[in-house]
Amino acid sequence: MSKIRTLTPPDMILIFVLLQLVLHFLYPIGQIISYPLTLFGILFIIIGIIPNLVGYFVLKKEKTSVKIYEIPNKLITSGFFGISRNPIYLGMTLILFGVAILLGSVVTFIFPIIFIILTDIFVVRKEEEVLRKRFGIAYVEYCKKVRRWV
Repeated sequence: MSKIRTLTPPDMILIFVLLQLVLHFLYPIGQIISYPLTLFGILFIIIGIIPNLVGYFVLKKEKTSVKIYEIPNKLITSGFFGISRNPIYLGMTLILFGVAILLGSVVTFIFPIIFIILTDIFVVRKEEEVLRKRFGIAYVEYCKKVRRWV
């Protein structure tokens, strides 16, 4: 029997960026940001990539799971994880906002919002439940100190 693959946030980022591009070029509705201000999108993309890379390497260095839906063996609470409980997903959101700014059309700004909602409901809440069971009071205390997003 084949394993059914679940849509993950990295999958959603790829799909959403492609949809942003397609919709922007096929239906360029409401250009709300014009060049050269659209170039600020590059800054958001770079800022979004940083917590993704740093978060990935921190998880690897600490020898805990970097894969979504795998149970981690260590609770990371420092660095970017001391600012946001989900710095990697936050970075992905910034990438989508960066693409929206770079393109400048109103239709592209819906995708970061959809990403936050879907990731929060279908990924983050489930991960938090797993982490709460795995790390108990340590995770509960961490949640009291560090916000889910920012």
